[in-house]
Amino acid sequence: MTKQLHLGAFMRPVGIHTGWWRYPGAYPDANFNLTHLVRFIQTLERARFDAFFMADHLGVLNMPMSALKRSGTATSFEPLTLLSALAMVTERIGLIATASTTFDEPYHIARRFASLDHISGGRAGWNIVTTSNPDSALNFGRTEHVEHDERYRRAREFYAVVTGLWDSWDDDAWIRDQESGIFFDPDKLHVLDHKGEHLSVRGPLNIARPIQGYPVIVQAGASEAGRQLAAETAEVIFASSRTLEDGQRFYADMRARMIVQGREPAHLKILPGALVTVGRTRAEAQDKQALLDSLVHPDSSLPNLSMRLGVDAAQFDLDAPLPEIPPSNASQSGRDTLVALARRDNLTVRQLADMVGGHGGLQMVGTAEDIADTMQQWLETEACDGFNIMFPTVPSGLDDFVDMVVPELQRRGIFRTAYEGTTLRDHLGLPRPANHFG
Repeated sequence: MTKQLHLGAFMRPVGIHTGWWRYPGAYPDANFNLTHLVRFIQTLERARFDAFFMADHLGVLNMPMSALKRSGTATSFEPLTLLSALAMVTERIGLIATASTTFDEPYHIARRFASLDHISGGRAGWNIVTTSNPDSALNFGRTEHVEHDERYRRAREFYAVVTGLWDSWDDDAWIRDQESGIFFDPDKLHVLDHKGEHLSVRGPLNIARPIQGYPVIVQAGASEAGRQLAAETAEVIFASSRTLEDGQRFYADMRARMIVQGREPAHLKILPGALVTVGRTRAEAQDKQALLDSLVHPDSSLPNLSMRLGVDAAQFDLDAPLPEIPPSNASQSGRDTLVALARRDNLTVRQLADMVGGHGGLQMVGTAEDIADTMQQWLETEACDGFNIMFPTVPSGLDDFVDMVVPELQRRGIFRTAYEGTTLRDHLGLPRPANHFG
């Protein structure tokens, strides 16, 4: 059977490019308009996407006001609340949300995602993040941000606690015998009673075991600590590879780590993020991209770069090469990717800022056939298992992908024409985990 492509839609923000909301015909309020979001997710479900993926941000004041006032993401829905609402207007598409292990408690996370999994009929996914933004710490009573490796140690323990809480009940614990008056079988209730380095959680969870056993576990970190956490826990990686060769190296590395952990490599799906601009001709697609890039105001470019590097880039000589960047508590993989890009292409600080002012990651620009060629090459040469698609703008960028690229992928036999299962695990070909209490 031909290897199948998996497609997620990265939809918070609804457009990852800084200029998305200024594009002609765009819905500038789309990030905070439920009617628009319902339309988007129903379009994606008709196209048979695996999942609708929402990031989350726990702070607003993370850049100078001159840049912040131009950001279309200053107001957004809380992810679990929104996905619960979207579960009611969809039937099959997966619903993945980001939730932080740094500023939240495991019992909260376990309850929310178990609830979403039941509400949606088994379509929930949890994107584990360790929250690298120091401005977020100030919203949670902390004056200093947690050190990078410590965040990942806490995250690993956090995962163990959350999955342990999801296993609080056997699947058949619920008797609900009206005649005898017995609601559940006490022998099928399990108390976690966890006491660890960072967390102390008694349990049990006051929600039945999720329909999927566990919601699908997603991870996005690509640092050494992030890769190791993913090898131990993740079932999907939101990857950041920018080139085919980078993708192949990352894919091979993660499969090797899975084997060391005693896990089946096929049970981890690697989906790089890709900003896709499609046109009826290559020239049309390139014109769309050029127009979008022209909508990024200079006030946004340098602060955007500073945020990604974890250091104030305004202190550098803008027309000189990027200097050495000291370690910080910012996202290490994101910083390293940008530094490598600047070194490879001999970019000045100003050129790098202009490049990431819109979007600094993997981009595909061309006709539907061009896009499909690239995706098929990545899939067939083990650079990925699919992509998290980022749309240049909405609704037109989303509609263009669904109307032009998806039919071409289906024609080639590398993307589904119908959902074969009902849960997100079904879509991704992932097994349902056993209850670790036996």
